[in-house]
Amino acid sequence: MKPMSTHCLLNTSTRYSAVLANPDDLACMEFSPPRWHVLWTRSNCEHLVSQQLTAKGYEVFLPELEHWSERGGLRCASRSPTFPGYLFLHHAVDRWNYLDISKTRGVVKILGDSWDRLATVPEREVSAVRVVHRTAMPCMSHPYITEGRRVRVVRGPLASIEGILVRRTHARGLLVLSVELLQQSLAVQVDCDTVVPA
Repeated sequence: MKPMSTHCLLNTSTRYSAVLANPDDLACMEFSPPRWHVLWTRSNCEHLVSQQLTAKGYEVFLPELEHWSERGGLRCASRSPTFPGYLFLHHAVDRWNYLDISKTRGVVKILGDSWDRLATVPEREVSAVRVVHRTAMPCMSHPYITEGRRVRVVRGPLASIEGILVRRTHARGLLVLSVELLQQSLAVQVDCDTVVPA
């Protein structure tokens, strides 16, 4: 890949010039494609972190589950993070924005060994979780599983998603979607005749 000129880099990445003492250092930086990373947050700080990073221009995904509870004798719906204490970040993380993200109020750390060896989540896992949440179909947290029959949904709002089918009845089953890095899963009910072996 042909290196970009310093002038071009300054025009496309002006936020780095405020961080670097010498903007010419941009020419030495390596740019990688954005990947999905996981941020570990302090307890009940997922929304705070999401709002701050979104305001800074980062792409953040915080999946949530809807559940019902009783307050003062009234039944009301509320939402809570699907994976408590975690949210997803889609970005090409370098040393400078690693520090920027790490200093965000409520962030404990970005999962991984160091800024240049961050753990990543495969695009297909994040996409599957996003599709389930976009459909607004009832879903629930599920114990993380690695064994079972892997299937692909062939029709309906979840078409093309892959997961592990946990059969409950003859006609209906739970499709379990897992995020391996978090060792956590999400389950959504599907018609068994809409899935095929993956």
